[in-house]
Amino acid sequence: MVLDILEYPDSRLRKIASPVAAVTADIRKLVADMAETMYTAPGVGLAATQVNVHKRVLVIDVSEARNDLRVFINPEIVAAEGEAECEEGCLSVPGYYDKVIRAAEITVRAQNEHGEMFELSTDGMLAVCIQHEMDHLIGKVFVDYLSPLKRARLSARLRKKQRLAG
Repeated sequence: MVLDILEYPDSRLRKIASPVAAVTADIRKLVADMAETMYTAPGVGLAATQVNVHKRVLVIDVSEARNDLRVFINPEIVAAEGEAECEEGCLSVPGYYDKVIRAAEITVRAQNEHGEMFELSTDGMLAVCIQHEMDHLIGKVFVDYLSPLKRARLSARLRKKQRLAG
């Protein structure tokens, strides 16, 4: 089922996600719905926070063929090094892209959709995407990295868009 994606500056994007106590059938259904939503949008990553479910769940697929779904439940970054600047966009901030500096290489520990623990060391687009989606779990949106001026301009533009749509 395709879920509704919250759009910035919706205050629900600021809620902190709770850990998943157990990977149940409900969590697996959430993962499937989030994946369908991400592929439909289309996007390369989605955090549960973005669909107004405040659980520590991410789905990501940075593959060209869109056939390499990765699921991260209760993710935590256990190592990070280097620095990389990358242009990012976000399904919760449609049509807006800007450069963000993040760790170049990360190691993340999480559970998959079967509840199995795993650790993954990665860099490039996948590392950026994991960090971006994990920010959502702590109520942070990528535009929080922008200068106050850029953020103010973006907010004004989005308010105008909402007025015209409403």
